[in-house]
Amino acid sequence: MSLKIDLHAHILPQRWPDLKERYGYGGWLQLQHHCKGKAKMMRDGQLFRVIEENCWSPEARIKEMDETGVSVQVLSTVPVMFSYWAKPEDTLDLCQLLNDDIANTVKKFPKRFVGLGTLPMQAPELAVQELKRCVKELGFPGVEIGSHINDWNLDAPELQCVFAAAEEVGACIFVHPWDMDQGGRMSKFWLPWLVGMPSESAVAMCSMMFGGVLERFPKLRVCFAHGGGAFPYLVGRIEHGYNVRPDLCATENPFNPRKYVGKVYCDSLVHDESALHYLVHTMGEDKVILGSDYPFPLGEHHPGKLIESISDWSSELKVQAKISL
Repeated sequence: MSLKIDLHAHILPQRWPDLKERYGYGGWLQLQHHCKGKAKMMRDGQLFRVIEENCWSPEARIKEMDETGVSVQVLSTVPVMFSYWAKPEDTLDLCQLLNDDIANTVKKFPKRFVGLGTLPMQAPELAVQELKRCVKELGFPGVEIGSHINDWNLDAPELQCVFAAAEEVGACIFVHPWDMDQGGRMSKFWLPWLVGMPSESAVAMCSMMFGGVLERFPKLRVCFAHGGGAFPYLVGRIEHGYNVRPDLCATENPFNPRKYVGKVYCDSLVHDESALHYLVHTMGEDKVILGSDYPFPLGEHHPGKLIESISDWSSELKVQAKISL
């Protein structure tokens, strides 16, 4: 059996302190273990989501990894824990708590897990500080960040020091969509997750390309969740916009955004064989990486099954997609 690495797997601590009590204000997520093997994620007394023990127990997830042939998971926090809205010093404290928990899991099972850190991105200087700790002290190869930081897209001048630090220490960046519009027309049919997340990823990719982030930091390794969201399927429209309205699209970077296609990574989570074919053709055979979004319902429940099922792909390409990065 070939090595199978799942880049996109979320984890939480089994328990953490009462954050409202710790920081003096609400808005935080807490776990309420209400029955064996399950817990409620609660925010200010309201239910956010019910999770199972595979979301916090490394033993439970190793059992499921063995059942689906996953050799290694790359662990990252659940995006709702990013907490970019909070006071920076409090988000830093929470990031350290979450990062230390992931580091302890990796230390306990070093052959099965790799960690990605989370950062207080609303305070870039603190984010740089925690990024360097994640790499130099915790041994993480990179970090997970959101698709935007409050009112900043990823091309915001304030964030460039974070990308510079990541390039300097060789840290990869996993961009995960979050904080989608959930009101008004988006309040029904799970639209924030089905449509909002792919849109968020497309905005993040366009921001990094049009905003010159990838031009300034050519050695920066960036991977976008969910197959890059809508971006790969809009790339023709995006390039056409650059060609016909450079006065709007090329104001911060003179280069065609297609220059960066094939230089960034995406995970494989698209749930459709034709979409995965197109994604690999567009982004490059060596730029699509197995990612399942474990352990959540919108993820690929048998990680890598779609890759393995494509009959006209060579065994070499299938192996590459499952062990890249």
